[in-house]
Amino acid sequence: MNTAKKDLFDQRNLTMLCDFYEITMANGYFSHGMKDRIAVFDVFFRDIPDDGGFAIFCGLEQVIQYLENLSFSEEDLTYLENRGLFDPQFLDYLRRFKFECDVWAMQEGTVIFPGEPIIRVRGPIIQAQFIETMLLLSVNHQSLIATKTNRIVRAAKGRAVLEFGSRRAQGYDAANYGARAAYIAGATASANTWTDVHFGVPAGGTMAHSWVQSFDTELESFIAYAQAYPDECTLLVDTYNTLRSGIPNAVKVAHEVLEPMGKRLQAIRLDSGDIAYLSKKARTMLDKAGLTDCKIVVSNSLDEYIIRSILIQGAQVDTFGVGENLITARSDAVFGGVYKLVATYDEDGELVPKIKISDNIDKITTPSFKEVWRLFEKDDHHPLADVITLEHEIIPDGGPYEIFDPLDPTKRKVMTNFYAKKLLVPVYEKGKLVYQRPALPQIRENCLRNVSELWEEICRLDNPHQYYVDLSQELWDLKTKLIKEYRNK
Repeated sequence: MNTAKKDLFDQRNLTMLCDFYEITMANGYFSHGMKDRIAVFDVFFRDIPDDGGFAIFCGLEQVIQYLENLSFSEEDLTYLENRGLFDPQFLDYLRRFKFECDVWAMQEGTVIFPGEPIIRVRGPIIQAQFIETMLLLSVNHQSLIATKTNRIVRAAKGRAVLEFGSRRAQGYDAANYGARAAYIAGATASANTWTDVHFGVPAGGTMAHSWVQSFDTELESFIAYAQAYPDECTLLVDTYNTLRSGIPNAVKVAHEVLEPMGKRLQAIRLDSGDIAYLSKKARTMLDKAGLTDCKIVVSNSLDEYIIRSILIQGAQVDTFGVGENLITARSDAVFGGVYKLVATYDEDGELVPKIKISDNIDKITTPSFKEVWRLFEKDDHHPLADVITLEHEIIPDGGPYEIFDPLDPTKRKVMTNFYAKKLLVPVYEKGKLVYQRPALPQIRENCLRNVSELWEEICRLDNPHQYYVDLSQELWDLKTKLIKEYRNK
């Protein structure tokens, strides 16, 4: 079970954090006698941020916390009544509201691809429709930050990445939950203390330039800090002149203050200037002074491309502190998750597939109640492809099983020597939570394992190999049939 301390979701009822049309539609369903009609919705996304090879699913824990608290207060109902738009009987229904849907989801940290359901909801249409906004808000934000962070982590080539972006985040929730997502995706720690208290994300930090400026001299500031934190002393060396004073003063403190105490200087930090050049010079100076174990931490508006570039230039860096470009996913700051109706059930309980038609082929939805399968190589466990099937279909381990490109059905391949795994797991059954919520370290481990299983070609930052998400033949036939039917109406 998740042992993290209660976070903000546990302390706030966010039921009314919804698009207003969720409530107007709910009232309409109620007024037309449709409140008990069963509907199926999918959460999926269309494009991978930064034209990457994959994305990372995050935010399920906050979805669960939201659903556990889903209820309308008297203040909520008074507000709705005062709007003068809603049937009094509908408001009474909200007063007695009880979540009764089934929910399936991929596990947090799972590698995901466009077009495949990452959450599936089935239940009374009022309830299933109403939760759209919060599901997308939770998943879109954290999946975006996790995806961006993992790009940065991969660019760092095994060096530690610290999340430094709280003060540049788009509000405090974005800072807190962004740090959570960053940790899941491979960041080793955060500057955000709140996330350590509430999530167990390790928090760390040393000093700002203001600490150095607060003393008469840089050396005095370093001495004071070393005396205060002899076991974890990292000195910020670029306040005045990195090479002429910052590093020489750090070396002096290491030898004259820390070593007589039996301690070692843990690290220096560079926060400005030519990081590649300065880090190489710093490494030479530290090594010459016998401080070969002293680490070099760098920050200053870093992203995956800058990190990759300075490492190619031979930068001597042990840890990267990444701020606004991570916590805001600045280069591509939208994760395009959507929530679409894919089926309803008629009065006899028969499934009725639904499809949204568009002139833009990417916006045509895939209908019906579906499963998502991932096919893995038996020998080395690399994922080969994902396949979306109808609920009743089974993909047998070992094959043979034919997959094809849904956009070009002539491109086909018969798969053998694989095993298949369903990706959607039960989270709620009739409104009851049935999912064993993993602790944050388990989610992080799941994420890093998922990424490690991918082919290197899929993990390229630029022009990654395309990973295919295919439709089963039966599902493709159904989708094509419905498209033709609606086109001909």
